[in-house]
Amino acid sequence: MRIGITCYPTYGGSGVVATELGIELAAKGHEVHFISYSQPFRLSGRDEGIHYHEVPVSSYPLFEFPPYDLALASRMAEVAEFNDLDLLHVHYAIPHSVSALLARQMLAAKGRRLPFVTTLHGTDITLVGLDRSYLPITAYAIQESDGVTSISNYLKEETFAHFDITREIEVIPNFVNCNVYTPYKDPAARATARARLARPDEAILMHLSNFRPVKRVVDVVRVFALVAKEIPARLVLVGDGPDRSAAEWLAHDLQIHDRIHFMGKQERVHELLPLADLMLMPSELESFGLAALEAMACRVPSIATRVGGVAELIDDGVTGLLYPVGKVEDMAAGALGLLNDPACMEAMREAGRATAKKRFCASLVVPQYVKYYEKVLSGKG
Repeated sequence: MRIGITCYPTYGGSGVVATELGIELAAKGHEVHFISYSQPFRLSGRDEGIHYHEVPVSSYPLFEFPPYDLALASRMAEVAEFNDLDLLHVHYAIPHSVSALLARQMLAAKGRRLPFVTTLHGTDITLVGLDRSYLPITAYAIQESDGVTSISNYLKEETFAHFDITREIEVIPNFVNCNVYTPYKDPAARATARARLARPDEAILMHLSNFRPVKRVVDVVRVFALVAKEIPARLVLVGDGPDRSAAEWLAHDLQIHDRIHFMGKQERVHELLPLADLMLMPSELESFGLAALEAMACRVPSIATRVGGVAELIDDGVTGLLYPVGKVEDMAAGALGLLNDPACMEAMREAGRATAKKRFCASLVVPQYVKYYEKVLSGKG
């Protein structure tokens, strides 16, 4: 198949999943065309069978806000026509579904069919989509999609609860390449890599996100501060975003800034995750929890919050520990309990890796997307 994919190319779960999906599809022999305002960051060095098409946006003085959604629709139609695409797959409803709908109508006027699939990722439904300014058009574009998928049952139910949607929504979970996200096989090599971040006697706690308020990065620092009072430890923060400054100031106020590594955005997170002992994910809301899944595949348990679709991924007490939002002291106590109990930690590591391989490997999930594409192309989406 020839598939067009549109996503936000910046640091965030929807862009990561869309990019990894394109990479996996190309590896299976499909032709993939990314259409966005910049190249998705995870494509670097892994572009066999993948094409990128930039969306130019005019900065005409009359426009206070450049009309990206219209430029995107035009570019989608052009790329589809010039490259004979079979379908579009847009990730994150706003504005991508609306743009795909316009592109479909533009080509229909020329007698050409271009179906599109919308994948709902989270805040496009639970936050932005609920804004009254966007709700009607978001609901319409989802309803008019040729196919709709959701990354969790939680998000599917939220969509039905808050939008006037009557069509079917297929749940296809996020995934991880279990051959890329994998633990170190050589303990000596892992120890050498860890030495760049911490002393041998220090535990490494890690957090990976886009540092938006919903991720509660300040809580990450607070949890770590309580852990670091009791045992030697380091915190590795991977990513960047609006709450980084608040996290940095808190680290200085708590006098633990010298024990925290702010790594910024990293393209090769699969090389960092296996170095961690625990992943911290104290989010206000997660529709799935991709960072926790990537950590699980690397044999790293998560200390997370029982929100959204997280419980569909993490089995509390088996593959990680779940807590109410804001319970910093409880999360720190849970982290310390695991770090001080090697047998329990090892069991959780094994269970996490096993769950990732059994339920969420790309080799299992990507074929679900291919099957769904075929269903949409047959007119049964």
